[in-house]
Amino acid sequence: MGLKKRTKVSAEFSMSSLTDIIFLLLIFFMLTSSLVSPTAINLRLPSSSSKPTNQSSNEPIKLEINARGEYTVNGTRMAEDAVKAKLQNLIRKDGRAPSDITVILSIDEAVEAQTLVTNVDILNDFGVKMILATKLSD
Repeated sequence: MGLKKRTKVSAEFSMSSLTDIIFLLLIFFMLTSSLVSPTAINLRLPSSSSKPTNQSSNEPIKLEINARGEYTVNGTRMAEDAVKAKLQNLIRKDGRAPSDITVILSIDEAVEAQTLVTNVDILNDFGVKMILATKLSD
């Protein structure tokens, strides 16, 4: 008898269905990523200018927040509610444009992130330049 067994297994793999799935996933992620709006803090980045600045008359305002949540503005301790008004008065008294005033925000690492975000938003509303400094808890 001349019967041969034909039990060869095909080693081919069809990639067409896999590429269809990859393209569908690519389209899905492209569409969903364009719909998501990131939540971020808008920061004003410094720009260069050709005019020289006199650093001795440009004393920065120092706002410090320690680990206990106590606020200090230029060495004067005050309540959290009074900080915004005090900063506003200092900026008005300075005589310079708010964009020329620098505020150093020195915040302890133990302070909650929401406190940092709130104070950065307040300083951004004033339109001042900001330096963010962190300090370690004792």
